[in-house]
Amino acid sequence: MVSLPAVLGIAAVSLVMVLTPGPNMVYLVSRSITQGPRAALVSLLGVAAGFLVYLCAATAGLLAVFALVPAAYTALKIAGGCYLLYLAWQALRPGGHSPFEPAPLPAESPGRLFTMGLVTNLLNPKIAVLYVSLLPQFVDPSLGHVAVQSLVLGSVQVCVAVTGNAVIALGAGLIARFLAERPVWLRVQKAFMATVLGALAVRMFTDRSTAPAAP
Repeated sequence: MVSLPAVLGIAAVSLVMVLTPGPNMVYLVSRSITQGPRAALVSLLGVAAGFLVYLCAATAGLLAVFALVPAAYTALKIAGGCYLLYLAWQALRPGGHSPFEPAPLPAESPGRLFTMGLVTNLLNPKIAVLYVSLLPQFVDPSLGHVAVQSLVLGSVQVCVAVTGNAVIALGAGLIARFLAERPVWLRVQKAFMATVLGALAVRMFTDRSTAPAAP
């Protein structure tokens, strides 16, 4: 069983990660604007499949590896915190571009769209950080089987991520026009995301917990 704070915590982290520009957002928005919402949804199915691959890997064995090699868990937490700081800087740095200003992409078949969505997510370091560094921090061995907790919390992440990406992809055109007409909102969004990402990074750097015990 998992605690309600853990569910709410992973949901909040997942939402922040969805709203932070990254490979998934850039790809889905680009597809939506250049090839239409249907192409974006097919691409999203591939992205969702990538989430499931990460979820299965985390549930099946990653946590056990970290329990056996605590130094690896600590190193990955530090690396994850550094990457979150990098994302925060990317949101604030001068001259940064919005993902809602994508370059035109050639039209692709549904199979190709699915595959590209899958590969984009599997190679997305942001998602790797989420599952490798952040997810284990919400697992409490005292509440029961670690693998089951990982499965439940990972499923929450998948639901939040797929829903959030679907909303962004389907509304990409409207969002692009809104931000183009209101640059102040774009700056506020960047500042907010950078603050949240920075806070998450600080939490990871200062956290002294060890890896959850192997099931």
